Amino acid sequence: MDAIVIGIDVSKDRLDVHVLPSRDAFAVARDGAGLADLCARLVPLAPGLVALEATGGFETVVAAGLAAAGLPVVVVNPAQVRAFAQALGQRAKTDPIDAAVIARFAQATRPAIRPLPDAETQFLADLVARRRQIVAMIGAERQRETSAPARVQTSIRRLVKALEKELASVDADIDGAVRGSPAWRAKEDLLVCVPGVGPTIARTLLAEMPELGVLDRRQIAALTGLAPFTRQSGQWRGKSFIAGGRASVRSALFMGALVATRHNPTLKAFRDRLVAAGKPKMVALIATARKLLTILNAILRSSTPWQPQSA
Repeated sequence: MDAIVIGIDVSKDRLDVHVLPSRDAFAVARDGAGLADLCARLVPLAPGLVALEATGGFETVVAAGLAAAGLPVVVVNPAQVRAFAQALGQRAKTDPIDAAVIARFAQATRPAIRPLPDAETQFLADLVARRRQIVAMIGAERQRETSAPARVQTSIRRLVKALEKELASVDADIDGAVRGSPAWRAKEDLLVCVPGVGPTIARTLLAEMPELGVLDRRQIAALTGLAPFTRQSGQWRGKSFIAGGRASVRSALFMGALVATRHNPTLKAFRDRLVAAGKPKMVALIATARKLLTILNAILRSSTPWQPQSA
């Protein structure tokens, strides 16, 4: 008998559900009562997989509720689901149709089920995301200031001052969250011992890459979007490229790689060898970021501090 696979389309007000192979479909409200009803209906089915799309945060409570009920939940990439729908020739797009496509996507690809982040990790991730938003707003306001008239510049400076105050408050909350958890504190201390990695990068990794130290180097590189994909057809050989993954983590690693090429002798030598061999500077930086990620993954897996001679 085929394993039961369930696709759920999450919207602001409701959850559309599609069950395979029976093709049963129903909808419940996206509230406490609806989620309880959904769990009560799905648990007796004993599904092999329950898939939801990432929908800007609406899926978080739903995924947590289903996982708490003992259901095998996975949050899938909406871009991949849409590409799958296009491959099927499915151009119509409604919530019930999306739920069916998500179920078929999960049935065809069997995405790996990973443990959901616990409440503390989710809280830290929310703080880190908020910090990133505030930094972006400060950057945007400072960019506007360069071309704004004098009267507007005064307004911009007031807003930047308020945003910087809020940034300091969020930084304090992040520091308190990390320092309040012995496990996070130990991991942060291991990460920041690598030249090029500071507290901001370490906390971004802790919050948004909880798999670090658990997966192998190839899996963690793919999850971050730093694994190169080969382009080849017959005699034609295209350039390899990176794509997908967690953009915020990748950006943090790029920043760490830039700093490491100046202050980390091991990674500086690695990058210089690539450039001397004729690699473009951006390719060398990407490879350095991937090397840094591999080192950090090994450090957390072994709980061993940075040792230049073994890197």
